[in-house]
Amino acid sequence: MKYIFMVAGKGSRLQPLTLKHPKSMFMLGKGTTLIQRMVTLIRKHDKNADIVVVTGHMHRSIESSLQGVTYVYNPFYEATNSIASLWFAQEHLDADDVVLIDGDIVMSDSLIGDVVCRPVEKPLVLVDSSIRTDGDYNVQVSGSHVLVMSKDLDTYYGEYAGVTKLNRSSAEKMRAELNAMVEEGYYDQWYENALVQLIFKDDFKLYYEDICNYEWTEVDCVSDLIHAKRIHMAEQ
Repeated sequence: MKYIFMVAGKGSRLQPLTLKHPKSMFMLGKGTTLIQRMVTLIRKHDKNADIVVVTGHMHRSIESSLQGVTYVYNPFYEATNSIASLWFAQEHLDADDVVLIDGDIVMSDSLIGDVVCRPVEKPLVLVDSSIRTDGDYNVQVSGSHVLVMSKDLDTYYGEYAGVTKLNRSSAEKMRAELNAMVEEGYYDQWYENALVQLIFKDDFKLYYEDICNYEWTEVDCVSDLIHAKRIHMAEQ
């Protein structure tokens, strides 16, 4: 499968920690950064993994730390959002199975093996239903389908866990919507908002998988970084 990591952002909410180090380069343990851990575990569970890393902020430090991956650089990372980063990497959406991963996510070995690296049967996002208050980017569902994803939901099923899995047909639809939004000037949006547009406009069927029984965290604050270190150290 193809895995596309989105690591172009500046990590503004973690400044001053991110002034000289991208979030993806935080050390979780001796000799292991956040992104190195994720890439290593994906390669463990998917021997044929094709990994793409979309960079921006302090891209040279990231590019010098990982070998055997394809790099795509978003030179406009300061003025754009993740939709523009994925637009630069859109040729990599032309694959049978594509996994989009936010670059500040840390997951347990079992979560990556059981869910992230499992072949894609239908387009889906990973959701944690144990987080129903104070979530960052949240998901409301109806039955097996996603109704909407947004930062502005008052009530929701769970928090989006930073991973989207697409088969070839859904990746093609995502690419078309991505191009339409960027051409219309919406380069300041999260790439996930393209999926929401597809749901609203085309009745796109987006599914979800609840990962509430697995360990994971998005690193947005110092306490998240501590949680990430705990996940990593527990498996050493």
